[in-house]
Amino acid sequence: ESRGLGDVYKRQFRHSSLTISDHQFSGSTALHPSKKSIKHKVNSSNKPISDQHRFGLSGNAHTATVPAMKPVHMLKGFFAISLLLGLSGNVALAAKSARSLTAFGYEKCIEQKNKTTRVVLAPSGGRVLAYEINGVNTLYLSESDSQGKGGSSAGRFDIGPERVLPRHDLLWSGPYEGEITGARSARFTSGKDEATGFQIVRDFRLAAKGTHLRIKQTVIYISDKTRQVCYWCRTFVHGQGICVVPVTEHSRMPRKHVIYENGTTINFLPDDEKISQRDGYVLVEGPPRMPKLGFDSKSGWMAYLMRNDLLFVKGWPTYPKRPYNEMAGLTLSIWYPDGPMCELEPIGPQEILKPGGKASFTEDWWVAEQKFPGNSKSVDLGQLEAKVKKLTGRK
Repeated sequence: ESRGLGDVYKRQFRHSSLTISDHQFSGSTALHPSKKSIKHKVNSSNKPISDQHRFGLSGNAHTATVPAMKPVHMLKGFFAISLLLGLSGNVALAAKSARSLTAFGYEKCIEQKNKTTRVVLAPSGGRVLAYEINGVNTLYLSESDSQGKGGSSAGRFDIGPERVLPRHDLLWSGPYEGEITGARSARFTSGKDEATGFQIVRDFRLAAKGTHLRIKQTVIYISDKTRQVCYWCRTFVHGQGICVVPVTEHSRMPRKHVIYENGTTINFLPDDEKISQRDGYVLVEGPPRMPKLGFDSKSGWMAYLMRNDLLFVKGWPTYPKRPYNEMAGLTLSIWYPDGPMCELEPIGPQEILKPGGKASFTEDWWVAEQKFPGNSKSVDLGQLEAKVKKLTGRK
């Protein structure tokens, strides 16, 4: 397990919430739930004191007398001015690094950006339409989606277990209400879904520097009966790349992964020329004979090498002592059809929610420029592991 993020995550996760070192967010209050986020409104009830009252002006400005300020008053005035300037700077910073806009034909999107990275969030499904480094999108966006004609591509999120929960179109693709919550941070809230009894809140936070994007999904149970649920991410990236999954010991799967045959049968002794194992990793080179794969690795990360010379890395917490309620107890699934996309799907553990209950799960993304190796045999796993450590801050 020395290759995985698991040991780090075990120390850093609390109640399915990831804590990355503070320096990655340059002092962001988003890492500390007890601190308030930057607000874009200043309390209008704080009316300014009139000049007449402040300086004791009589009706004639030429005869006004200005009393000497006591040191304590000067200190209070200095503090007030500093506070006002600080608030103004924060509002200006938030406005510069996060804004509402129309993107890809979709209205009411929210853009987050820093020097190298741009994220576009859409109310349609509360998803990520663009996750760009130096103008190149990591995500696969369908032609229909790119023209604002509808679709469900790019960075999608969902809840499971698959085939257990009823259909929930409102949560999957229905409109979400978006709001800017601070510098490079935003929140999207779904409607209340009667079919499942859930409402979803997603918080997105882009780091001040670099490509680190954090997504926190909170499920709120609004029904009157106890129900199970789990986190299920469903990210579309560009297809024909190479998936690299670090595996761990004590897997229940003899070959560290399973294949879903014909959608309903799970093959726990799969054999596929597109799938190989070496040095503690499973590598998937191109579409296998059946598209859906499952893993129970507790490493808590994966990498995807793309033909547009990008390396996409996902990180998420795993819980060895908790049950996972997907049918094969999966912590990760990959859906890799023979087409223009590949779906990367981290999965969270089982949550049993009573009426009014909540459950949160956090996933982290990074992207970096990386020349495509051509095939899985050419992937330098040692070099890849070192780059992932540097990118994610893992020791």
